[in-house]
Amino acid sequence: MNIYRVTVRGRFVGLSSQTRAQLGATAADHDLFVSRFTEEGTFTYDERLQFFNLRYEIRSLTADEDPAGRALIEAENFLRILRIGHGQLRAAMMDMTEMTRRGSASPSE
Repeated sequence: MNIYRVTVRGRFVGLSSQTRAQLGATAADHDLFVSRFTEEGTFTYDERLQFFNLRYEIRSLTADEDPAGRALIEAENFLRILRIGHGQLRAAMMDMTEMTRRGSASPSE
């Protein structure tokens, strides 16, 4: 199994006053320093409401999957459902597979 950490970054665009108020009221709950990579994605931003991140941990059984593409689709869906206006999204990916394998290796290996 391959494990990837994907961060999708974007910019808030055209937020309604209601959405801006809702996001502002919960900004402390979405702070970057209390976030983590999760299968469903973790939404992070600060009170300035300029930029945001969505952090995904994607586990894949096949080498031909596109974890970054999958995370971008998930992020688009998340933002659409919440009606959060945004600019173009971009994804950065880190393959955690080797680190996980090394971390789980026994000392005798």
